[in-house]
Amino acid sequence: MRLGLGTHALMWSIGFPGAEHRNRMDAFSVLACARELGVGVVQFGPNLPIDLLAEYELARLREQALANNIQLECGTRGLAASHLQKHISLARKLSSNILRTAPDFEVGRAPEIFEIVSELRRLLPELENNNVRLAIENGNIPARQLSRLMHELDSPWIGVTLDTANSLAVLEGTREVVEVLAPYVLSFHAKDFVVDRLWHRMGFVVEGRPAGKGQVDFLWIFAQLQAAGADPNAILELWPPQQPEIEATVALERAWAEESVRYLRQYLPH
Repeated sequence: MRLGLGTHALMWSIGFPGAEHRNRMDAFSVLACARELGVGVVQFGPNLPIDLLAEYELARLREQALANNIQLECGTRGLAASHLQKHISLARKLSSNILRTAPDFEVGRAPEIFEIVSELRRLLPELENNNVRLAIENGNIPARQLSRLMHELDSPWIGVTLDTANSLAVLEGTREVVEVLAPYVLSFHAKDFVVDRLWHRMGFVVEGRPAGKGQVDFLWIFAQLQAAGADPNAILELWPPQQPEIEATVALERAWAEESVRYLRQYLPH
């Protein structure tokens, strides 16, 4: 297991609709950030779609990663076989053995398991031929349904991206999700957060924290993954709250990234 940086740890720095700014990070600056933080993996998510890069840019990205001993992991959104085939090819070009994808349907509107199984089975020969493993992120699909999907597929080439916070959207706690999905985990998103009750006691607010400053028990999670025989890379993701100015938000995000890497190093020293 290696410690890595996900582009979702740099959402504000990269920018998105409603949070545009002049000094937006690109794929190469994310790679440079990973080098400065001293982590050995960069996972690109759909917030920084590297499939839009030209061939020469992809080649340069791969060369820079190799020169800095940084492993690249590709990411996208969606479960359509035709879409994922394009990203399997991209993963091969970048020597990525992981393709992380997040289901793109709305919570509670997942297709039937047999429909997803039928779609993903079409990919198995291509995944094996390219030495790429597909890691489906939890959140839109409840953990037990995702576990059933893994059981039905029964393939070492398809597993799970375990995110510590996403399943709150389907009313599942982190411990429940880890206990159910640990045997299938190919990628792990280390994201810390707190759930605080509002002052009037009528509701809660969920807010990100630097790793180690929230309610996620990383020591327990790492032990559960090890006991299940899973050995994913741990990819840092962050949910820093918006500040009055975008520059202050970006600065907070970078400070949280540095603090989180220092904290996670006690569990992942290499």
